[in-house]
Amino acid sequence: MEEISVDETTASIDLDYNETENTDTPATITPAPAVMDVSSSSSTNKLNRDDNDKEVIQGGVFETTSTISKTRINDQMTPSESNSSVPSIEIKVGEPTKIGEGMSSFVCYKVITKTTLPFFRRNSFSVNRRFSDFLGLRDKLAEKHIHLGHIVPPAPEKDAVNNAKVIMSKEEASLSSDFLGRRAASLERFLNRIAQHVDLRSDPDFREFLELESDLPRAKSTSALSGAGVRRLFTRVGDTVNKMTFRMDETDPWFEEKQQQIENLDQQLRKLHASVEGLIHCRKELTTSTGAFAKSAAMLGNCEEHNSLSCALSHLAETHEKIEQLHNDQANNDFFLLSEPLRDYISLIGVIKEVFHQRVKVYQSWQNAQQMLTKKREAKVRFELAGKSDKIPQAQDEIGEWESKVTRGQEEFDLISRNMKKEVEKFELDRINDFKTSFVKYIESLLSDQQQLILYWEAFLPEAQAIS
Repeated sequence: MEEISVDETTASIDLDYNETENTDTPATITPAPAVMDVSSSSSTNKLNRDDNDKEVIQGGVFETTSTISKTRINDQMTPSESNSSVPSIEIKVGEPTKIGEGMSSFVCYKVITKTTLPFFRRNSFSVNRRFSDFLGLRDKLAEKHIHLGHIVPPAPEKDAVNNAKVIMSKEEASLSSDFLGRRAASLERFLNRIAQHVDLRSDPDFREFLELESDLPRAKSTSALSGAGVRRLFTRVGDTVNKMTFRMDETDPWFEEKQQQIENLDQQLRKLHASVEGLIHCRKELTTSTGAFAKSAAMLGNCEEHNSLSCALSHLAETHEKIEQLHNDQANNDFFLLSEPLRDYISLIGVIKEVFHQRVKVYQSWQNAQQMLTKKREAKVRFELAGKSDKIPQAQDEIGEWESKVTRGQEEFDLISRNMKKEVEKFELDRINDFKTSFVKYIESLLSDQQQLILYWEAFLPEAQAIS
């Protein structure tokens, strides 16, 4: 027997790992342009916060696994190797533009793509897309890929109230609103998650969405009142009933374990998200109260006759104005670095549940075909016992047809099971890295704010001590 050295085996394993990693995580996520103003209007700047941190917070996007993986791969290669051998795609969404007036108007977003992937015609291009185009893209990808066991990232949810405010507003300032900034960041995350997926990013509909310079056909099925929307509603109702009435005999304990983990994760993330939303609300109230206190202190200082006390009150008001901005910045960090990532993953878990249910539906179709095959075989036996030789050829043809359906059903079930294992394992790795990155950024922002807060009060202390 040929002897294999340990070094050769290790090299082979490392090669396989690098090839897999290069294939699965080539996409690079870039934060959206800053729309929501979270920087201080005064000259106060936070300590120990670099430009990258500010860009992440302002854009409302947190660094994803693809960026981390690509960085780790590039660190192991020379610059020429990393630029030439690792295909990448970088997508930005921003510059909301209002088209038309009144109820018929809509908002378009500029989608800018830079890529080295070979199946795109160019390396750099940009298009304008409306929100319904994003929803239409998601529906097309879900229809073609979910039944194969692929996790198709969810598109951002509709917000009819805020969308109506933007559409009906006649002010240009509405285009720089918090709502459109958050939506642009969410749409960017949606596209970049698709770009991370090896199968989804090569889909013709995704390539057309990014490259086709003309307007896409209107995605009418995205409306809740459309015929497709009503059909989806009935489909969801039917799926709910099917979940309640059909019980799958699971033979793979991996799926039982993962399904339970996903359910528990979903519940805990929803609780954490609700707590973070409460924290943001309290932080906003604290911001408002701090601003009100600053104004009251300033007014009191203006009418105070004692000079040193009046000066101290004025400086106290200025200090609380700076602290108000700190609280506002931290509320924005709470939203972009905690609330938004949590909400994204809650939506993503909903898609994973959908894929689990799709596997059950494939299994159900396979078992139904198996039952029909059994009935056809029994019918053939009855014909043979009854001497009805004229019906036997037809029965034999039906048996062959259902045997093909059973074989095809088993192949589809095996395929979706294999793909789901890969998808869920990748989801878990991405989730850990995404949460780590987001939490580190959040903790850094908290430390920076607290350091700045200490400096504000240290600067005010001599003013208070000078009161005589």
